[in-house]
Amino acid sequence: DPWRPTPVKEESRKQIVETHYFNVDRVAFSSAQVGQFERFILHENNGDTVGVLAVTADGKIPFVEQYRIPTHRWTLEIPASRKLREEVGYEASKLTQFTRFINTPSFSSQYTALYLATGLKEVDRSAIGPETPRSAVRLYTQQEAMEMVTNGTIVDAKTIIAILRLHEGLLEHIGM
Repeated sequence: DPWRPTPVKEESRKQIVETHYFNVDRVAFSSAQVGQFERFILHENNGDTVGVLAVTADGKIPFVEQYRIPTHRWTLEIPASRKLREEVGYEASKLTQFTRFINTPSFSSQYTALYLATGLKEVDRSAIGPETPRSAVRLYTQQEAMEMVTNGTIVDAKTIIAILRLHEGLLEHIGM
């Protein structure tokens, strides 16, 4: 809304956490409606996070099954871009961005960009990071994926958004 004035004024900002992945700032604001208040704001240091929706020649979607420490649960997720090869064993001849969204605008400046991977070629998987010794790859049809979104098996936001876009036929104009 560039035509509307901001309802708050930033008074001060202090970085309180600095890591390789993100920083956290304590920010003081003032507002005519509520006066002074503070917020903690998370900043992603490596640009947008990325998700890749890939569909194999036989119509299957590869998902990464991995244990997520912050939520203490297993998830099924579409892979990140460079992890398409590492985690699920495919390379794409073309990646096309189809949406971008703010993850948690109430406390973070982080965006996620979603890409459609086309022209898939199966390749050897290489070792991945420390979250799971070796993530499992699960292949599901579009219908099975949609059922898992509906029944709550898939809970990862980027994956839900990608599957819903695919289900609604919104990716047909870019190669699906």
